[in-house]
Parts: sequence; C-alpha cells; structure tokens
Amino acid sequence: MLRGLMLVPPDNENPVIWWPYGDICSISPVGKGQGTEFNLTFRKGSGKKSETLKFSTEHRTELLTEALRFRTDFAEGKITGRRYNCYKHHWSDTRKPVILEVTPGGFDQINPATNKVLCSYDYRNIEGFVDLSDYPGGFCILYGGFSRLHLFASEQREDIIKSAIEHAGNYVGISLRIRKEPLEFEQYLSFRFGKYSNDESITSLAEFVVQKISPRHSEPVKRILALTETCLVERDPATYNIATLKPLGEVFALVCDSENPQLFTIEFIKGQIRKYSSTERDSLLASLLDGVRASGNRDICVKMTPTDKGQRWGLLSMPVDEEVESLHLRFLAAPPNGNFADAVFRFNSNISYSGVLHAVTQDGLFSENKEKLINNAITALLSQEGDLTASTAELESQFQAVRRLVASKAGFLAFTQLPKFRERLGVKVVKALKRNNDGVTHASIDMLCALMCPMHDDYDLRQEQLNKASLLSSKKFLENLLEKFNSHVEYGTGALVISSLLDFLTFALCAPYSETTEGQQFDMLLEMVASNGRTLFKLFQRSDSARLGNTDILLSYNWFSQHPSMAIVKGAGLVMKAIIEEGDKEIATKMQDLALSEGALPRHLHTAMFTISTDQRMLTNRQLSRHLVGLWTAENATALNLLRRILPSGLLSYLDSNDPVPEKDSDRMHIRDNLKIANDQYGKFNKVPEWQRLAGKAAKEVEKFAKEKVDLVLMHWRDKMGIAQKENINQKPVILRKRRQRIKIQANWDLFYYRFMQDHARSNLIWNFKTREELRDTLESEMRAFQIDRELGSANVISWNHHEFEVKYECLSEEIKIGDYYLRLLLEEDESEESGAIKKSYEFFNELYHRFLLTPKINMKCLCLQALAIVYGRCYEEIGPFGDTRYIIGMLERCTDRLERDRLILFLNKLILNKKNVKELMDSNGIKILVDLLTLAHLHTSRATVPLQSNVIEASPDMKRESEKEWYFGNADKERSGPYSFNELLLTFDPILVEKVAILLFYIMQDNPQLPRLYLSGVFFFIMMYTGSNVLPVARFLKYTHAKQAFKSEETKGQDIVQRSILGHILPEAMVCYLENYEPEKFSEIFLGEFDTPEAIWSNEMRRLMIEKIAAHLADFTPRLQSNTRALYQYCPIPVINYPQLENELFCNIYYLRHLCDKLRFPDWPIKDPEVEKKAPTMSIDDAYEVLHLPKGQGQHDESKIRKAYFRLAQKYHPDKNPEGRDMFEKVNKAYEFLCTKSAKMVDGPDPENIILILKAQSILFNRHKEDLKPYKYAGYPMLIKTITLETSDDLLFSKESPLLPAATELAFYTVNCSALNAEELRRENGIEVLQEAFNRCVAVLTRSSKPDDMSVQGDCDKSYGSEFVFSDHAKELIVGEIFVRVYNEVPTFQLEVPKAFAGSLLDYIGSQAQYLHTLMAMTQTGKVESNQHGERLRRVEMALEALRNVIKHNPGSECECIGHFKLIFSLLRVHGAGQVQQLALEVVNIVTSNQECVNNIAEAMVLSNLLALLHSLPSSRQLVLETLYALTSSTKIVKEAMAKGALIYLLDMFCNSTHPQVRSQTAELFAKMTADKLVGPKVRIILMKFLPGVFMDAMRDNPEAAVQIFEGTHENPELIWNDNSRERVSTTVREMMLEHFKLQRDNPDINWKLPEDFAVVYGEAEGELSVGGVFLRIFIVQPAWVLRKPREFLIALLEKLTELLEKNNPHPQLADQVPPLGHLPKILQGMNHKNNAIPKSAMRVIHILSDNELCVRSMAALETIGPLMNGMKKRPDTIGVACEALNRMFQREQNDLVVQALKADLVPYLLKLLEGVGLENLESPSATKAQIVKALKSMTRSLQYGEQVNEILSRSSVWSAFKDQKHDLFISETQTAGYLTGPGVAGYLTAGRTSSVMPSVPPPVDHEAGDTG
Repeated sequence: MLRGLMLVPPDNENPVIWWPYGDICSISPVGKGQGTEFNLTFRKGSGKKSETLKFSTEHRTELLTEALRFRTDFAEGKITGRRYNCYKHHWSDTRKPVILEVTPGGFDQINPATNKVLCSYDYRNIEGFVDLSDYPGGFCILYGGFSRLHLFASEQREDIIKSAIEHAGNYVGISLRIRKEPLEFEQYLSFRFGKYSNDESITSLAEFVVQKISPRHSEPVKRILALTETCLVERDPATYNIATLKPLGEVFALVCDSENPQLFTIEFIKGQIRKYSSTERDSLLASLLDGVRASGNRDICVKMTPTDKGQRWGLLSMPVDEEVESLHLRFLAAPPNGNFADAVFRFNSNISYSGVLHAVTQDGLFSENKEKLINNAITALLSQEGDLTASTAELESQFQAVRRLVASKAGFLAFTQLPKFRERLGVKVVKALKRNNDGVTHASIDMLCALMCPMHDDYDLRQEQLNKASLLSSKKFLENLLEKFNSHVEYGTGALVISSLLDFLTFALCAPYSETTEGQQFDMLLEMVASNGRTLFKLFQRSDSARLGNTDILLSYNWFSQHPSMAIVKGAGLVMKAIIEEGDKEIATKMQDLALSEGALPRHLHTAMFTISTDQRMLTNRQLSRHLVGLWTAENATALNLLRRILPSGLLSYLDSNDPVPEKDSDRMHIRDNLKIANDQYGKFNKVPEWQRLAGKAAKEVEKFAKEKVDLVLMHWRDKMGIAQKENINQKPVILRKRRQRIKIQANWDLFYYRFMQDHARSNLIWNFKTREELRDTLESEMRAFQIDRELGSANVISWNHHEFEVKYECLSEEIKIGDYYLRLLLEEDESEESGAIKKSYEFFNELYHRFLLTPKINMKCLCLQALAIVYGRCYEEIGPFGDTRYIIGMLERCTDRLERDRLILFLNKLILNKKNVKELMDSNGIKILVDLLTLAHLHTSRATVPLQSNVIEASPDMKRESEKEWYFGNADKERSGPYSFNELLLTFDPILVEKVAILLFYIMQDNPQLPRLYLSGVFFFIMMYTGSNVLPVARFLKYTHAKQAFKSEETKGQDIVQRSILGHILPEAMVCYLENYEPEKFSEIFLGEFDTPEAIWSNEMRRLMIEKIAAHLADFTPRLQSNTRALYQYCPIPVINYPQLENELFCNIYYLRHLCDKLRFPDWPIKDPEVEKKAPTMSIDDAYEVLHLPKGQGQHDESKIRKAYFRLAQKYHPDKNPEGRDMFEKVNKAYEFLCTKSAKMVDGPDPENIILILKAQSILFNRHKEDLKPYKYAGYPMLIKTITLETSDDLLFSKESPLLPAATELAFYTVNCSALNAEELRRENGIEVLQEAFNRCVAVLTRSSKPDDMSVQGDCDKSYGSEFVFSDHAKELIVGEIFVRVYNEVPTFQLEVPKAFAGSLLDYIGSQAQYLHTLMAMTQTGKVESNQHGERLRRVEMALEALRNVIKHNPGSECECIGHFKLIFSLLRVHGAGQVQQLALEVVNIVTSNQECVNNIAEAMVLSNLLALLHSLPSSRQLVLETLYALTSSTKIVKEAMAKGALIYLLDMFCNSTHPQVRSQTAELFAKMTADKLVGPKVRIILMKFLPGVFMDAMRDNPEAAVQIFEGTHENPELIWNDNSRERVSTTVREMMLEHFKLQRDNPDINWKLPEDFAVVYGEAEGELSVGGVFLRIFIVQPAWVLRKPREFLIALLEKLTELLEKNNPHPQLADQVPPLGHLPKILQGMNHKNNAIPKSAMRVIHILSDNELCVRSMAALETIGPLMNGMKKRPDTIGVACEALNRMFQREQNDLVVQALKADLVPYLLKLLEGVGLENLESPSATKAQIVKALKSMTRSLQYGEQVNEILSRSSVWSAFKDQKHDLFISETQTAGYLTGPGVAGYLTAGRTSSVMPSVPPPVDHEAGDTG
C-alpha cells in the first residue's frame, strides 16, 4: 500500500503533488514557539538532491504530529527516540514497569515484555509536567486538555522531561514547561483526573457492563462503562477503580456494527477510537447520545459506518470551512467519481450533523446561491431509486445527509416549496421503515424530527405549521410509527428508535411545540398515543439494561433511576403531560390510575424530591417529575391518600398554602415562547431597535447611487446584520393552536418542594435530614421490591399495591404523636410561633381527650392534659364549651398524684376562658375545691416541676374575678377561709405563686369591706418575707392596703404616716414614706436595689435583716404549714425592727438629714414641705410596763417577755371574748405599741452629730427656700445663740470630734440673709455680740500654714474592686454563658433566651478542657480517675456535654453552632476510660446528624476513625454508634472516609461476632446503606464479597433480619452454599483483622485500612462448584423450580458461557423476550456447527425454548436460521424431534421469511428423507419424532405465499402420502417445556420457590445422552 503526503486542490479530488514517505527527508516547524509555517524537505528524483518547501496552516501542530507518526518510513535519519525504563502508577493503584520512548511527536508507552506500543502521549495534548515531592523519581504528565495526571517514576526524570521539551519545540513547535510547585502523592490521588476529579464528575448516572476490545489485550476485557454528568468513565468490575475517563464533549460519533448486534465503537474528536461489545448496546448508545448532546456537542450521531478520516477535509474537533461545505453539496448533485454512495459518505464525514453551517447566501456579487445548492443536493438524495438495492448502511447515510440539509433554513423551507420533496421523501421513509432495521429507522425518524421542529435559528413558525401538517396527515403512517414504538418498548429493544420517536411525538404533542400542530391532527395523534398509555409507563421503569452482566457489582448501583437515557424519560414524561393536560377526562383519569398501578408516582416523587444536581438534564427531569406528580395527584383522592401515608401532614399543608415561594426554579420544559416569536415575525416592521433604524437609513443613502445592482447585496447584508426589511404588511399573522389544560395543578407544589428541603421542628412537623433519608430509603426499597415482583411474575401483569404502602418514620418513633401533632413540641412551643394555628382543632382536641381517658399511665395523662390546656387556650372559640368540666372537677377532687393535679388545674385555667365552662365549674362546687387546694402550695419542696414555670395557681386571677361575688359576700365561713388560707401561700416564696397571690389580693381588696381586717391574717408579714425579685405586684398591693388597716384606733394613729401604716414597725420610716409618696414602680425599684439618698437608705442586707426579724417573729408558723396546710395565723404586732445601718441617721419628715446636708453628693436635692410638726410621746416606759403587768425599775425587758405579756392580756380583754374589756384592750395595745417603737429606747443626753445635722438642714432650708421663708421669723434664735455661746467658751473647741460652732454660725448667716426680720430678732437676743466673741476666738488660731483640709483619710480597698467577687454557693456551680449548667440539666426544657449563644459558650468551655482530659487519660493508664480534684473537673466536662446535648435536642437550629467544632467533639470519643464523656459526646454527634450542614461539616473534618473505634471500645453504645453512622453515611464523602478508616472490618465484626441481634441487624442495614451509595457503594460491595457471598448483600438490602438468619443457618441451594464451617472461618478471620486494626488505630487515628490485593476468605464448601451468574448449576439442575432472584442476569451469564448445562429446563420462559436485543441469537445458531457435539444439542434446546416466543421467532427470521438448524439435526439426530417441534412453532408464527429460507436450504427433501427412516435408526421412539416432522411440514404448507411450492415438492414424494392424513397427536405431549411454575413464585433467601411436577415436552433421547462426548 502506497503511503505518503498528498497535496490536493479544494475543488478537485485528483492530487497535484504526491510525496511517498520514503522520499521525505524531514518535516519541521519554522521557528520556535507558536506559528503556522512549516518546512517539508524531500528528495528530488532518484538522486541525492533534496528540496524544501514552506507551507502555512492553522493546524500545524496536528499536521506535524500525524506526519511524524510515519517517521520511521522517512528517507533520512529514521528518527528513533531514546528509551527510558520507568514505573507507571497504574489505575489499579499498583506500579507497573514500562518503557517510555521520547519521540519527535510525543511519548510512547511500551510494554517491556512484548515491546509493543501500548499508548502514545502526543505533545500537542500535553499541558506540561509536574514533579512529585514525596514519590522517588516521580513526575506527572498533565494530559488531554483537562489536566489528567499520568504518573511515572524514573531515576532519569530530569533527562526524560528535558528531552521531551526539546523534541516538542524542535519537531512540533510547542513550548512545554514544568510547573513550579511540585505535587505530593496524596494530591496526585485526589486530582488524578484533572478538572473531572470531583465526585460529581465520576458518580454514575447509568452503568453498563461491556467487553472492551483493545490491542492491549489479546482477549476482550470486561469493563463497566459508566455515564456521569460530564464524563464517560471506564471502570474495572473487580475493584470498581477507574481505568479511563473521557469528557463527554470529546465524543465525535458513535458507530454501531450492522452485522454484530453487540459491537459498537466510540470515536473521539482527538482521534482516539474505543471498541466495545455489550448486550445492551442500543440502550447504552441512546444514553451516551443523550449525555454527549447535553454536554453541548450537538453534532454527534449514531451510524453504522466508521468515519473515514481520509474523507474529512479538516480536524474532527472543529467544523470544516464554507468552501468544503459547498464543494460537498455539489458532490451530492454530481459525484466526482460517479459513486453516489461514496459522495454521501463524504458529505456526512464533512458536514456537521446539526446542519449545514453556511446555509445562507453571503454578500458579494459573485457569491454562490446556497439555497439552490441545498435544494439540488436534496433532489439528488431523493431521486435515488436504489432504496431496495442500497445496503442498510448506505440508506442510513442518505437519511443522515437529508437530516443535515433540512436542519438548515433552506432545507426546512424546501419541504413544502421544493416540488415532489414531500412525496419522494414519504415513499423513501415508508420503504425504509419496512426494512425493520433499527439504524435505518432511527436515522429516518431523526430526519423527520428536523422537519417537525426547526433546528436552525430565526425560523418561521408558519413554515413549521406547514411541515407538520404534511407529516401528520397520514393516519396509517402514524399508526405504523406508533406500532414500532409500542413494539420496541414492550420488548425493551431499540432504545435509539424509541428516543427518536419520542422526539417526534414531543414536537407534535407537547407544549410549546404543539401550538403549531393543527388541531384535528393533534387530537387524532393524542388519542392514538393515549390508547397505549401503559407503554409510556414502561419507560418510567428501570430497564435492566443499566445493571446487567455476570458481575454482582452493578446490582448495588442505584437501581432506582428509570430508563438510563434521560432524554427518553423526559420525552415520555412530556408526552404523558400532554395526554393528561389535553386529553379528555376519561383518558386523564386512566393515566392517573396507571401512574399508581405501574408504580410511576413514587418513582417520580423520588426524582422530584431527591434530585440534587447541576446537570441541566437532571434538573429538567426533576421539574418534569414534579409536574407529573402534580398532574397525577390533581383531583385524585386515591393518590392524595397515598401522599398522606407517605408524607407528614405538616408538610402536605404547604400544598394548600397561598404563600409565595422564596426561590422559584426557572422553567426548563417550556423553552420557547411561540406567541412572542409569532408577534415578532408579524410585527417586525414596527418594532425595530434604534441602531437598526440608523443602519437602515445609511443603506438607503447607498441605494440612491446603485439601486438595481446593489439591491441584492444590501438585502443580504440586512439579513446578516439584522437591518429591518420592509415586510409584506398584508401577510396574515400565525395562528397558534390554543392549548387546553383540562386538568390544572391547583396545589402549591413549588412551596412544598422548597419547604421539603428545609429542616422543621414544630408541633405539627418534625422534618430533617434523617426523615428525608428514611423517606428516600423506604421509597427505594418499595420500588425495588415491586421491580423484583414484576421480573419474577412477568408472565402476568403485576400492579403496585399502593393501598397498603406507607412510610413509618422510625427515626421519630420516640416522639409521642396524637393526630397530626407531636406532644413534646406542642408543649414546648411558643404560642406566637408560625405554627400557632392548630388545624382541625376540634378533632385534635377530641383525639387528645380520648387518649387522656384511655391511657392508664399517669405521665401520659399529664402530657395529654398539658396539651389539652394549650389547644383549648389557643382555639377555645373554635372548640366551644367543654362538656366534661364537671368530670375534670371530680378528677381534681379525687386526684392523689401531684403532677396530675397540677395539670388538671392548668387545664381548668384554660377552660374558664369559655363562660359556659365557668358556670359548670361553679355549679360543681369547683371554687371550694380550688380554695382548699391552694394551701397545698406549702408542700412546694416536692411539688411537681412544671415546664415554663407554670404552676398551680395560674388559674387564680381570672377565676376569682369571675366568682368574686359568691366568694366574698353572703357566707361568713367562706369569708374566713378565703383570704386567710390564701395569704399563707406567700410563705411558699415561689416567685410565680407570690406574684399571682399579690395580684389576686390586690383585685380582691378593691372596695372590699374586709380590707381593714386583712392585717389579722399575717399577710403583711408573709409578703414582706418574700425573697424574689418580681415585687411590682407586691408593691401595688402594699400601696393600696398598708394605710387602710384597723390595727389601732383612729385617735391613736394621728397624722403621721408611719403611725398609720401597718408596715411602720417593719420598714424604716423613709421606706414607708416612699411607699406612700411614690408610685409602686418606684418603690419596687428602691426595694430591690441598693439606695443611699436623702429620701431612702435601703440595701439587700437590710432586706435580709427584715426577713430574719419577721421570721423570728412568726416563729414556728412556717414549719407548721408543712404538716398542716390549713393552719391559721394568730396575729401579733411585731416590735419595731432596728436597722444598724440607720443607727446614726437622723430622719426628719421624709429626709435623712445627713444625706440632705451632704452638698457634695446631693447638691440640690428637692425638699417638698419645709414645715414639719412632731409631737413628743405621751407615755413613759414605766407607765407602759405597768399596763402590761411587768416589773418596773429593772431596766429594759426582753422583747420576748414583752410579747408574751401582751398576748396574755390581749386574749383576756379581746372584745370578742370580753365585751367589757374594750378600754383595757386599747390600753394594752397602746403600751405594747409604745414599747415596740424607738421612743422607748434609752439615750444618754443629746447626740452632737444629730444637732449638727439639724443645724445644717436648717441652713439648707433658709438658703434654698429663701423666698418661701422670707415672710416668717426664725423662732430658734434663743437656742441657737445659747449653742454658739457654749461652744465659744468651751476649752476643747478645736479638739472636738463634732464641733457645733461652724454649723450654728452658718445657720445664723442664712437666717439673717433670708429676712430682715431675722436680723432684728438676732440683735434682740444679743446674737451679734456672741458672734463677735466666737469670731475673735477662732481667728486667733489661723496661721499662714493653715490648709483648707487638714483631715487625712485611711482605709483598705479591694484590689480587684470587687470584680473577682463570687457568691459562696456559686463557687461550687459550673456557670457557662451565665447559665447554671447543673440546674439547666435538671430542667432541660427550660426556654433559654439565646440557646445558640449558650451552645457556643458550652463548646468553648469543653474546648478549654479537652487538652486537660486527654493528658489526664494518657497519665492514668488504668483509665480510672484517682484524685477528687480530677474527678470534679471530669464531672464538669460531663455536665457541659450533657447541657450541650440538651440544648441541641430542645432548641432546633442550635446544632449549627457545632459546625467548626467537630474535631473537638469527636476527639472526646477517644478519651478512653471516661465512658460517660464518650457516651455524651456520642449523643451530641447523634443528635446533630439530623442536620445536613452538620453532616457535611463532619465529612470535611475527617474525624470518623474516633467514632469507629467505639464499636469495639465502648460496647454499651454500639447501637447508638450504628445509628449515628447510618445517618452519616448519607454523605458519599463520609462513606469514602469510612472505607479508608476500616469501618467495614469493624462492622463485619459486629455482623459476624456480636451476640446482640439488634446490633447485627442494624449493621446489616448500615451495610445496605453504604452499598447503595452511587460512587463508593460498588467498592463497598466488592470488599464485602471477599468475606461473604453476594446473597448476603442482597439480603441485607431487602431484609436485614433475614441476612442475620441466613448467616446463622445452614444452606445448600442454587444461590448459596453455607454451613457452620464457612461461618466459623469468616467470623474468626474478621475478628483477628478487626483487633489488629483497632490496635493500630488506637495508637494512630490517621492510619488507613486496606485489604491485601489477593485476599479472599475461602469457603471449602463451594470449591469445585460451577457457578454461573451467582448460581451453582449442579444444585440448580437438581432444584429447577428454585425461584432465582436475578433470573435475567443468570440468563445472560448462561448465554455467554453457552455450555451443555444451559439446556436444563429453564423455569423462566418469559425471559425469552429479553434474548433478541441482547445479540446472542447469532452465537446460538453458530453453535449448531460446533466441533464439540454436546454444544449443538444445547443450542437446539435453547432454540426450542425460544421458538415459543414471537419476538424471538421474528428475530430468527431476519437471521440465517434454517441452515444451521439442519446442520444441528444432522450432527445430533437425537435432537430432530425437538428441532421439528421448534420448526413447527416458527412456521406458524412467521411463515414467509422462514419458509423462503427452508426452500433455499432444501429442508423439505431433508425432512422427507427422515420420514423414510434414514437417520432415525438409533432413536428410541422414531414414531414420535416422525409425528413432529409431519407437523413441521404441514405448517409450511399453510404459507399463503410459498405453500404451493412446498405442496408441489411434497406431492412428488412417495412417502408423504402415507403420512399426510395420519393423526400423530398420541405421540406428542401437550405439556409445555416451561410449565414448571404455575405462576410467579417467590424469590426467597431461606425458602425455595413452589415446586410442581415436571413433564418433558420432547421425546426421550435414544442414547441416554451417550452422544455427549464433549
């Protein structure tokens, strides 16, 4: 073969110049670096002279690279590169020795063993090199345009790279570089696939098992071909490692072999070609076609003929030039070499499948008319009458050429404008469809789709309408198309045809395209499609195509997807949408019913809810699924009921909401707006952009100069630039078909899906990551089970049992739910929250009450009561009066449980919101019961704790106001029992109680005649003892009542407020005045605070003293209440309380004079009333003692003695007991009062400090209130002057502690300064002289050294100024974030103000203790904490962790605070020895797993090893660890980490060796979850299968408990051989490996776990068994009725092996449908000629089974079948009977084609010869065989077309007449071979399927199988 370079002119095929490679000396770039020029040096003639030519091309690198591939053929210097020994890091993660040769064009990787080139790395595709820093000699080639890393290692790394850089520059003109930053090996592993290294790019959307045919391997290699969102990934089935990865956008074309139905080739734009074979070729190609188109490559197509690169004039990676396009258009009209087929192939090789690119005539006077060229090409293609003679590949290429033409605007218009286009095309398509060739059918329909919907821009809707009307005009044609569609869908074949037909139907029926479909045609086609609605639903079920093969690996792959081609699913969905929306009501209802019975609704619900992707196809299908779910459930009660069983009502309530959706999804289904397009087309002339107008004006200027000649040019220039053209204004507008929407989606599904993805924790909805995952798992399990049932029973139509399906939500099993509400959250919820409105409150209230009445458990009763109170409180108007109020009162009276009693009262508190209930309560004596109960509050130390601090008395305020009248007036007894029992409640000191009682008393005392006697109850003592801070209600009560008490006669009270106030002896005078003079709010402020002012001196210390004194006064009354809650207080006045803080204070009117006189602190304190009158006491101490009969003259008596004396006399003379003793009673009271006041205190003379204060106070008065006092004379001069005189004459004047002289002289000054009257008065009293004398005395001591202030201050001060002060009780407590942690843990439901801040503070605290804990545990080898100090610190960490758990559990949303802290939390799991810390940390982790953000953050933190180790080290928590892992493994990243850190070995140990059945089944569930992961699941399965048979993985998925039972049992069935020995071996191996790994991991948490390459647990029991497709054939033959779990996979495995065992009575005849599309039929027929004579017999039996299936017979008719069958009959005469029965069946089903074959092969003479007995000599029952022969011959005679020819041959036979009229039925058994199963059996793990008797369907063989010589 001649090889070389050829120079060809563009318009001619004949080469001008030709250089054989042998004449070429060199070819090289001109200049270094990028450029377009290169030199070609070649020999001239036969001499040694050479010549160099210079060329230029944009594709220099590509041309040089391709030319250099033939460098060894060049004339000079046969360039060979230098070779280097290297190691290549293989995809299997092993190092393989290779040779790298650096060549001029790239690297060649050579196999050292065979010296063959394995692959090449062209310099043009190399992006650079990068070194590996931690891999000796390691460097990576960045390759392929997406930085794919190929790792090599060599000692000559530098030489290799240097040499490559030089070669690339010298020979190809490329500059290569080494990256500056080296990589580490870990980085290489993470980024080995360049920009496609992320999980999304390598996670499969569909997977297929293929055989890869490659020069690297002598035999085809099994691979998994996976389609991801962006890539085509080849994986190794044994390890699931990625072998190769190619971006989908780089695929150029898909080639399917026309001869071999399994073979296909993928061509890439960079020139690589990959060849595969697959049993599911069509589905694979349809999926791949869809994926490549979605990646943006619209030029891909499927064809039968490989691309001939020699025919393409340009690179595959970019479109050809306009010139090349035009040339090939001309070639079609006039083929250069007269070969039209060749011209078509050339045209297709060069023109993009998406249409002719340069399809519009360009500017220029000499431009060619493209429209004419295209029309000529179409005419040429359609004028070919050789349709019958053309091969299928040629016919396909013709349709694809037409498709390329009509995809352009000119071609699209030509359909109705070019004469005879429609008619010729119609004939061509009909003829083509009759060929029944999938490739031709796909090409023809894809071409029709380009006519149905324009594939070019700026299209005309009117033209689209015309084209559609023409294409849809023939009903018969449409029926023919639909028949093909239904047939392919039915048998699961022809995915490409289905895909193109769905496109056709989409353009005809689906919005928005259907608006251009003519109305009648639309209705007709819609009805035709709808009549086969079930067919569409089949496309929503997973075709098994994507999970087939002999390997178990794909069975774990996401089975749940639908048809692997998303385009097919989308097409089916759009058609379904059109049928429901636009069909009549009956059709829509039928579709809704089918959606349920076919299991489509849950499938689409799964897609709608759980599709999260960036792939536009996935998002479009999700949107479509959401729309379909909406349509299927609209106005459909059955479907809505199903949704109610699947989803919580709180979530479904969003469907009825009118709220807008915060984030709306863009519309991906209706991608074009026809109305806008039509309007734009009709109104172009009056909607012109400004720039176009200006351009139009410019164009008109040009037209003036050359109107006619230039007009053409300008018109096209307008077209090109968008300049407005004058349109025909009379043109009619496009009329669009109006879409019907007979079924409309009313529900707010958008809001539903938006809320679905959020977390909720409300009383009517708990929804989070865990619930979503459980819903996903349940849906997937249900659909998987349904799919299995369908496969096993596909002989019958099996419907989904949707009536019994529901989702249980086990993760919420601990929550108590009544109706639609969760009690825990209802009780914790704030009424103002969004969920405050309770739906169907009346029904819910009744359900709650019902549960309350039924439940025997007190705790449950209490929860119900609390919930009843909440619901009635919120919805009492809606619920109305409660009929059982009397019953609740009765329960309250009989109740003995404290908690229940409290809850009953709470409930009553809400019941009284309805007035009818109040009357019921009063009528049933409820008031008395409540009043009696009030006193029980004294038992508060053990009183039930009520959430939210609600309490017993909450009912009081409202209730008492309602019933005040009855309670206080009318019944004397009740008067007494009312307020008195009430007041004592104040002694509980419960803040809420005291507050409520104070409010209640305040209301009760309003205008109450009992008010003056209230003090007798002791209420003022009790209330003043209150220690709480909510004192405002108390202050209101005191303000109203303190001065209205009749505790002394009016005449004795006087005007002084302190005398009149009942609090006069309890509080300081100033506080009593404050209470009287100011508002309660002001008094509360003072009472609670620390005040030191002229009007108030009060502190917490004084309050404490007051409480102590009152307590002492009450003596034993408070403790007595504990034993007798109805005890009444005997009133006794309290002695005046003396406060040490006030001892040196002088109080006058309402002021403390010391403060009032302190001008520095209180410079301008306001004075209310300058005048005060105070009388001296009228009684002496001795008089008082006399009245009380106490001895005089013995000094002061003790207070207790005085009190006893008073009690004795008061009882004696009390008016109630002694009416005559009233006067004496008054005297006794007066004496006691006097002795209790300060007046009785003994003092030794006047206090000089007080005198100074009085003087200073007067000075202030006269100074500040000068104007007020001016009219008055100062009356105190005699006293004042006497004081000045005494002071002046005092010898100690200047050494006194309290000198009076300065204050007295100052007062003298201010009085005189105030008024002239005072000056006169002073003079009169000789004051001026006295002052003069005082002045003389003082001035004498002044010197120059005197200072204003000679006083020094001394004292100690706290260095920290109190900042470090801690209450002694607080010092023992752990306080975090201002919360007492111990107390919070006791009441975890307490509503925190800022729970998130508390959680954050706890995490900070735990973080501060973590290092200490780890150090402590490391020091304490035993793990036991010794010293108390350490024990206390550990306890505090435990408390903090417990609080963290509680705050997260009870405050949804606060778990997000843990984000960023998981390294810390997980580190606590390693604190071995502190089990409680580990347990609590684990509980925290478990709770946060309900939040997806937390799970993602845990995945980022890489901390899983700490959790895994607990499975072994903390046995008590295994179930919780497993539950946590189950939640975490929803993240692929975590599954990946779990595998690396040894999760599988820990879990296997749990599964095999745990003694806890629940732990084992939980482990099985977790394994199932991990194997279901799309990316890592298959690897998990592979590893597990090295320990356990594959059956276990399936059992774990379907029924975890069953998996444990299987493990513990003994089995020998076709799918499992398992006994005690196997179990023991696995368990022991696993335990040893786990312990070894645990030991290593304890020392180093970062260590990874990996199985040895060749590891597998060997089960001796299965050794020597032949296993095919996971089935032990020996046992299956013994148990043929065993119902296989994967019959289809088993069938394929058998067909591929094709051994003699295949013929053993296959009990699954319905699987025959699956055989033709798998492509095995030709192989079976070839088996008839096999040398091993056992195989023809097996093949014959297979054909016998398949002959009973119509689809198989139809396929055999298309193949050469009769000849091979005759060969088989001749080789194995014992199969003649079987063969003839098969022939009989085949001729009955598909007469003509097979009869033609039979006539050609001379079958009739052969059979007649057999009838004569020749060849049947050795058979046991020749007569039965002859009977079958006769039947076969008779069935041939029934052929309408060829029956006469058969009869003619028979009539010439002498034998036939003897047989033709005989009945031979006696010899033939009627039982069908496949009669083993009377119906679908049950595929079980522990039990076999149904058994039935076996009746052979063929005569017994003569030689007892002696012919099987193998």
